[in-house]
Amino acid sequence: MDVFLSLHPSYFLLSPFYFPRVTKRLLWLDAAKGLAILWVVYFHFFNTYFEHRTLLAADWSGLAAGAISILKLVWLKVSGLGFHAVSVFIILSGWALMQSTAARAASGPVAWGTWYRARFLRLYPMYWVAHLVYLISPFVARFERVDSRILLSLLGLRFVNISMNFYYLNAAWWYFSMLIQFYLLFPLLFWAARRLGPWTFLLAACAVGFYARYLMLMVYPQNGMWILGGFAISRLPEFALGMALGMWHSRSTARVERFLLGGAGLATGLLLYPAALQLYHNGYTYIFVDFATGACCFLVLVGLAGIISRFPLPARVFGLVGAFSYGIYLIHQPYVIWLGLRIREQRTWMFLLICVATLTVLSAWGMFLEKTTNALVNKLIPARKDDRAR
Repeated sequence: MDVFLSLHPSYFLLSPFYFPRVTKRLLWLDAAKGLAILWVVYFHFFNTYFEHRTLLAADWSGLAAGAISILKLVWLKVSGLGFHAVSVFIILSGWALMQSTAARAASGPVAWGTWYRARFLRLYPMYWVAHLVYLISPFVARFERVDSRILLSLLGLRFVNISMNFYYLNAAWWYFSMLIQFYLLFPLLFWAARRLGPWTFLLAACAVGFYARYLMLMVYPQNGMWILGGFAISRLPEFALGMALGMWHSRSTARVERFLLGGAGLATGLLLYPAALQLYHNGYTYIFVDFATGACCFLVLVGLAGIISRFPLPARVFGLVGAFSYGIYLIHQPYVIWLGLRIREQRTWMFLLICVATLTVLSAWGMFLEKTTNALVNKLIPARKDDRAR
């Protein structure tokens, strides 16, 4: 989840109420991350609340009643797509890693040992803190006992004995095990991207990723957890798209931002989204569904971030949430499941009010934990000169 890390600004002061002065590019990227993480949290809360609810039949008795019924159906459909925002993080991870590493490579060869050190020091400590928070916090859903599997979880090796470990304790942590695989592969991917160029690299990465999905879905059917991310190559097309976008953005910043932020990207994402959703309905087209829905979701969220970035205060609020989205992601799911199970009898309007309050509290809690963790790590293990140069 290096989108949480490579763009994690060291210039953020240790106060959740401090809004950083960032460049326009970083601001809209962070705002996009903020939208994505809030949508993920909302989706898990919404899904728990509505999982066993019987929805009222649509009312078509009049124009007003019909309009309200249509709005409810649209709301339910859109709310159910929140898991697509995870693909946005995969895309932005590739983008952030590509741009930050390319900037380092411009001044000389990349010291990959130092590169790994800097990133794993950002990645693992907060992940371990999330385990501790889960174990000692009240108001979290606990469906499994703590046993020896926690050792593999702490290492991030949740793909070992995948059916038992992938969703262990906190299902959202599956992303971490996929991310460390991309970290290990990144030097090779970085070399290939620079050697082949963005278009050829993207096409080659898509071919590899889609072929892996084809094998696991059609030829040698595997547990769906491998396709989700247990085998990172199955999500390589999205990660490679992010890397290609990072290269295109570096080469033609104005053109890329004009498309993504000027409305064309948002319109494209909205127009193509319904077609992308149709890919779920066929075994063969499912090979491409994560890439297609992720790309559409990316265009929509970045387009919305472009609109938000025109308004200073909302942009900085969403940007702040996005800058600390890693911590929010790691801790949110057990809380929203616990609460969602307890408010199922509440009316929908009350759920929405509780949801706003919950998103606010969890955002503040995740920010606090991530800032505190990073400050402690920086104090105990001061950054090397090469680390700071990144």
